[in-house]
Formats: sequence, C-alpha cells, structure tokens
Amino acid sequence: MQRLPIWCRDAVLLDGTAPLPVDRPFTSHEADAAGVPPSLRRKLVANGLLRPMVRGVFVATQVPDSLRLRVVAVALVTPPHVVVVDRTAAWIHGVDALPRSAIHEMPSLDLYSRSASRMRRAGVSSGTRHLTGADIEDAGGVAVTTALRTACDLGRLLWRYDALAAIDGFLRLGVAREQLFGEIDRFKGHRGVVQLRRLAALGDPGAESPPESALRLHWHEADIPAWPTTQIWVHADDGTPKFRIDVGDPEVRFGGEYFGEEFHGEDDEASDEDRLRWLRKRRAWVMEVFTKSDVYGPDLAAGDRLHQGYLAARSTTGLRRRTYVDLGRP
Repeated sequence: MQRLPIWCRDAVLLDGTAPLPVDRPFTSHEADAAGVPPSLRRKLVANGLLRPMVRGVFVATQVPDSLRLRVVAVALVTPPHVVVVDRTAAWIHGVDALPRSAIHEMPSLDLYSRSASRMRRAGVSSGTRHLTGADIEDAGGVAVTTALRTACDLGRLLWRYDALAAIDGFLRLGVAREQLFGEIDRFKGHRGVVQLRRLAALGDPGAESPPESALRLHWHEADIPAWPTTQIWVHADDGTPKFRIDVGDPEVRFGGEYFGEEFHGEDDEASDEDRLRWLRKRRAWVMEVFTKSDVYGPDLAAGDRLHQGYLAARSTTGLRRRTYVDLGRP
C-alpha cells in the first residue's frame, strides 16, 4: 500500500506544509495541479483532514462552515448564467432573512439560472427565473440579485411574517420605499404579488430583527386601531433615554417585547424582570412579552394577546396616568 505523503502522514490538521490551500475552498482541478489526485483526496477526507463541500470542491477541515464559505465554494464551480437569489442574496447584502433553522444547520443556497438549466447539487435550491440585467450585480465575483430585486422576491415568496422581516431589513439597508412601490407592478400575474403590495405598505426600517417585524405584523392583523410604533424610548427622571420598547403605542402606554433565546436567556432573566417592572410601575406602561412560540408557533397567539393587551391599556390609560402624576412623576 502506498504511504501517505509526509505532510499529511501523521497530521491532525493540514498546515502550511500541505500543497493545498488550508484557509479557503479549492477545486478538484486545483488539487490535481498541486499533485493531490482523487485517490489521495479520498484518503484525506476519510482521515478527517478535508471535507467535501459541493461536487468538485473541498476545504480543509479546520475552516469553519459559514454561508459565505458555501457561496465561495459554489462560485468556484458554477457557470456564469447562475445567480445567487432570495435568502442567500439577502444574507450577502447584509439582511437577515435566513430560515430560523439556520441556527442549528446551514441552509441550502438559493441559486437560480438565467437559462433553461437547473443546478442539481446537494445543499443547493435551484431552478430558473427571468432576470434582467438591472436585477443583477456583482458581489466579489458572484452574480447576485440587487437589494431591490431581492426585497421584491422575498416579499412575494416567503411566509408573510418572514417576508415583512425581509422588507424591513432592506428598507433599513437603504432601499427607498418609493423604489419598492415602483417595482411592484412589474410582478403583476406572478405568485405573491398581492402579498408584496400589502407588506410593502407596512414596511418599517425601525424594526431591528425579524421577530420584531413579525410581532408588528401580528399587531396589524389583530385589528388594533392604532398604528404600531417601533423602538419607543422611555426616559428616566432626568430626561435621558433609559429603555426601548420593540413595538407599541405611546398614547395608551402599551408595548410588546420579543424575548429571543440569544439575548434573553436564563442569565438575563433578572435584568429583564427589573426592566419590565420599571416600565410597569415607574412609567405606567402595560407590557406584554412574547417568545418564539407566540410569534411563530402554530397557534400564532401573539395577535390575540396584543389585541387584549391594547384594549386593557386603553381602558385604563386615564387611571394609570392620574396615579402616576399623583406620585409626582412626569
């Protein structure tokens, strides 16, 4: 049996002595040129020194997985008629539109063709789509749909709560609302255009995360008469901003907060409770707290709770404010 080359014979990880890149993806052709044929690549994969990414592309095992790494890997072996679209395009632009499962596993790449062909690779969602030259831009050598086109596509094609989050994200990125409205008519007859038109009118760059956008859509769908305000600052006694509320109505002092797992875990419970207590007792706000199951669960319970909370706040606004003033607070 032929022995392994010395640079990988007893290696735990590949290092600079290897003839292969150890910090980026590379193709089979590049490996062949470096003197690493298919038989040796198979051994390196079996020994845990390389991992295959897509057909014909490998990367050293120590390189951490990421969506950008996958984009680079796919770009190495995709023909020029392929364009990155939808959720993957949004991620490249800096808008969080990835599925919630992306916390636990890398999502597939959204790659579509300007021709009649379809890519068939593991980890790739592919198909054909009509795109004009104005719909595409270059992102580091990768063809990707523009921010405006991506916002329109996601506004049409995603579940409405995720779709509004994408629209909010692109408005926050700098896509002008007028631009978005101006594009809608070109999608007449396409799937989801009615949803896109409705959600574009509700877009708000003030929402800072997809759950906040979803919570705001629950507010609209709950038939609450007041338009929701995002990122409401509540001030301390000296007039300085103290806490922000995700969404609410300052007129009746009703607010909704989304507590996600990332920023509101067990270690944050005490500070979260102190914050809510201050808002309720010191500033007379009626506060409702929502989690992932409320906003995204099968019952979509957030809407009912928002509606009930708003009505309760409105019915007691005068009493709460009189009590608040009697205590000598502004």
